[in-house]
Formats: sequence, structure tokens, C-alpha cells
Amino acid sequence: MGTSVISVKNLRHSYREGDGVKEVLHGINLEFGEGEIVIIMGPSGSGKSTLLKLIGAQLTLQSGDVVICGKSLKGASKSELMKMRREMGFIFQSHHLLDSITALQNVQLPMAFDPFATGESSKKRALEVLGTVGIASHAGKHPKHLSGGQRQRVAIARALVRKPKIVLADEPTASLDQHSGREVVEIIRKMAKDIGVTVVLVTHDNRILDIADRIISLVDGKLQE
Repeated sequence: MGTSVISVKNLRHSYREGDGVKEVLHGINLEFGEGEIVIIMGPSGSGKSTLLKLIGAQLTLQSGDVVICGKSLKGASKSELMKMRREMGFIFQSHHLLDSITALQNVQLPMAFDPFATGESSKKRALEVLGTVGIASHAGKHPKHLSGGQRQRVAIARALVRKPKIVLADEPTASLDQHSGREVVEIIRKMAKDIGVTVVLVTHDNRILDIADRIISLVDGKLQE
């Protein structure tokens, strides 16, 4: 493993359940290296998505710490957390594309937060990334005119457009058939190796385990590597 890009330290997390509290993560310690693809597996309710959301600064830390590229999420202000989130790419099971705009415009969206990007430069960059995922010829189409696999490629392009060091993927192949799912993970594998992106991927999909450098099992909120 190269330089540690993500460091998870003694992470615990609980949710309210009825009148009580249920702890879903029990003191997790993990390191993720540069350009590494790590798959997190485990049954439903094992805490996989919670762990991913905590790493992605989408949930508030309760106990323990997550350090992203040397910066601690613990005690970070709202604006610092937002800044950190913008440095990561997110790929979800349902691709969260906006139907009212084209594939190209969907990929351009994250560039709106970049003070150095112009309309022209963000369009150029979005086209470049759509080319990387092999879908530049569909740039002008709206998502509803694309297949599931094509929509997921657009979502990957959107996750990559700001050149993040980290991409977090939650069940990225769940709604795809075997062929499309394989194409999508091959793109994910390529970006990790070519661009040095660290990929943390949560999945139930046994068909894609071969792309991982490491597979981590999460069972009842505890690690079994």
C-alpha cells in the first residue's frame, strides 16, 4: 500500500432505534492507500453504507476520527467539510443524474463550485472525461435516452470531473446487468490505476470482486479482513 490517503481511527457510530440506541460500527480501524481499490462487503445492515458516508463527510462523526489526505474530519467546520466533500467523487447505485439537462451538463455541474473554471473550460473538461469513460458521442443526450450502463458511465464521469484523489462508490453495479456491470467496474479499475485515484467500493456483487486490491468484510459493524 502506498501513502495513506484515508485513515479511519476507532470509528463508532450509533442510530436511534425506538427508545434505544443501536451501535452499527464498533471501533473500526482502517487505512486506504493511494491508487488502491478496496471493496467492502457484508450483509445488509452490517454498516457498509454508514462507513462510506462517514468517510465521505456526509454523516457527522460521533466517536473516533477519519483523516482524509492529512486533514481530520473531527471538529471540522461546515465549510471545511464541504470543501473536503468537493475533493471526493461519489458514485451511487441510483446515478442521481438530472433528467432536465444533457449528459454533458450533468458532468459539468460539479465544476460550478470551481472558482477557476469558466463555461468553456468546464465544457472541455467534461467532454474529456466523457471520452475517458467511452461515452463522449452521447454528450448531447438527456439521461432518459441512455441505457442504465451509459447513465452509470455519465455518473462516473461526473465523479471524476474535478480530478478527485478519492472516489467512493456505493453499490455502483446493483441496477446493471452482468455485461454493463463489468464495463462499469473496468472503467473504475482503469481510473484507479491510470490516475492514482483511491477507490472505496461497497458492494453485494460477487461478480466484480476481482478488481479489488483488497476485500474487507464488515459483519455486524466489525471488520473481518
